[in-house]
Amino acid sequence: MRMITNIVKLLIVEDEIPNQQLLSGMVHKLRPEWKVVGCTDSVSETVEWLSEQSADLIFMDIQLSDGICFSVFERLEITTPVIFTTAYDNYAISAFKVNSIDYLLKPIKESELRYAIEKFEKQTTTKPSDLNISDLLEAVKNGVKKYRTRLLVHGAKAYYKIEVDNVAYFYSFNKITFARLFDKSDHVVDHTLEELEYELNPDIFFRASRNLIVNIKSIVSFEDYFGGKLVLKLSPPFEESVTVSRLKNRAFKEWVGK
Repeated sequence: MRMITNIVKLLIVEDEIPNQQLLSGMVHKLRPEWKVVGCTDSVSETVEWLSEQSADLIFMDIQLSDGICFSVFERLEITTPVIFTTAYDNYAISAFKVNSIDYLLKPIKESELRYAIEKFEKQTTTKPSDLNISDLLEAVKNGVKKYRTRLLVHGAKAYYKIEVDNVAYFYSFNKITFARLFDKSDHVVDHTLEELEYELNPDIFFRASRNLIVNIKSIVSFEDYFGGKLVLKLSPPFEESVTVSRLKNRAFKEWVGK
């Protein structure tokens, strides 16, 4: 029987609002007395929030709108326990276990969330979590920052490769992913945009929308649009209007200005 009755203050770091709401609802079901005191969607916003406020537990998505979440730990000293969430099972998972940091693989299962919560409660009743972030960062840098440099493409009669540097943007149409090169040619690639978003260098590629990942070199200009959005002009041109949402507006500008 669970003995902890204290109100636990939660910070949810997640760049997709539906995922924020889903996780918040799942936690509320399991621990109705807990309180979500903040939701952030980017590295920069999380750093700003934690510089001014505090939480007892952080749920943190690894891939945020402006980069990998571990940049937060490079900018701030974090002593709050963290439960990481990720859609990818090939981060340096062993580092999470060594550092007594839990992680949840998306889509999050209630049973696994319950286990992570109980693990947090057990730790807080014995001693504060000792987050060895330096070792975690080192493991992650050594393990996941080798980004994709080329793609194998299946043509009509044979396989061929394309260099990622030659891709202006990746886009999806009718559930098929295409790579459009700077020479204006299109190629079907056997990867989803979600997979590519993780595998591509975030300094060069940005997930501008649900159906488009752009190369920094493809951006000619962008303008403010209604509702806090941005409209992009790409080269080579894309057939549809390309907009960046209000939620990604700041992250996109920071990415362009790196």
